[in-house]
Amino acid sequence: MIKRSVIITAGGIGRRTGNVIPKQFLLIGNLPILAHTINAFHLFDQHLEIIVTLPNDWVDYWKSQINSIGFNVPHTLVVGGTERFHSIKNALKMAHGEHIAVHDGVRPFVSAATIERCFSSLETFEAVVPVVDLKDTIRQVNAKGNFAVDRKNFQIIHTPQCFHAETIKKAYCQEFTENITDDASLVEQMGGKIHFVSSNAENIKITDEFDLKIAQLLIAKP
Repeated sequence: MIKRSVIITAGGIGRRTGNVIPKQFLLIGNLPILAHTINAFHLFDQHLEIIVTLPNDWVDYWKSQINSIGFNVPHTLVVGGTERFHSIKNALKMAHGEHIAVHDGVRPFVSAATIERCFSSLETFEAVVPVVDLKDTIRQVNAKGNFAVDRKNFQIIHTPQCFHAETIKKAYCQEFTENITDDASLVEQMGGKIHFVSSNAENIKITDEFDLKIAQLLIAKP
């Protein structure tokens, strides 16, 4: 049996970058963002099963794109659903690993150390999430106004979120609701406990034009 699988979610067609082409296909350096993300996991473990979810209308574009640049890292394509929930549910049917990670396709700078911490912690815990500390002061806002809160009581959540296969597959047997924000929340919804490990600060999610500028700087870093 395959020990480890990763589902890389690239089903979005968001417009926050201001580009017509979905952000996962935009180039940083000489490769699409999604290719950098796939590479990060392949370099970590060449035996890792890699599954990528894509919007149906962009599957042929991706195949043409990787063919034109000679990108040949093995990965299985799965057509995404109407929501991220449905895309991952589709991909889980194809995942054979005992341990399954779910990672954002537009987080290309996840480090091998972060991936290792997540997978290794599954020897003890059933659900593992990488996090970083808040650096800024934050305030909570509600109908009565706003008030200061202690940032030490909060963490920024990253991916890959990693799970025992039976845990994440059982979690995705639940009905979809708008309250589902990530995979860990879905596991927690059925009573599972989430364990935190440290992420790397560079593991940013590229969502807008500013993030793209940061990504270009990171890819150019010697």
